[in-house]
Amino acid sequence: MEEKVLTELEEIKRLTLLGVKSVLTMSDCALLTGLSKSHLYKLVCYKKIPHYKSDGGKLTRFDKSEVEDWMRQNRVKTNDEVETAAATYVTTGKHGRAAV
Repeated sequence: MEEKVLTELEEIKRLTLLGVKSVLTMSDCALLTGLSKSHLYKLVCYKKIPHYKSDGGKLTRFDKSEVEDWMRQNRVKTNDEVETAAATYVTTGKHGRAAV
């Protein structure tokens, strides 16, 4: 029981520290995104995720706000937004942007 409590406290500590960090390690980024480190390494390799390398190129770091922005890319509109845009197009003949 005591070991379980210590494990949970350690996890709370990690999540709390993640909340205040602005520069993330690979492990931090995996925790933030929910992606495996293996998948993150592939994204870094193919330059699909914004990241920084140390002078020697050995260490990979991530800017937390850039990763959060990256995660918000390619937003999918809700059905209501699509229907509103379609109704606007039908009535005005113009591509309207639904309020987001």
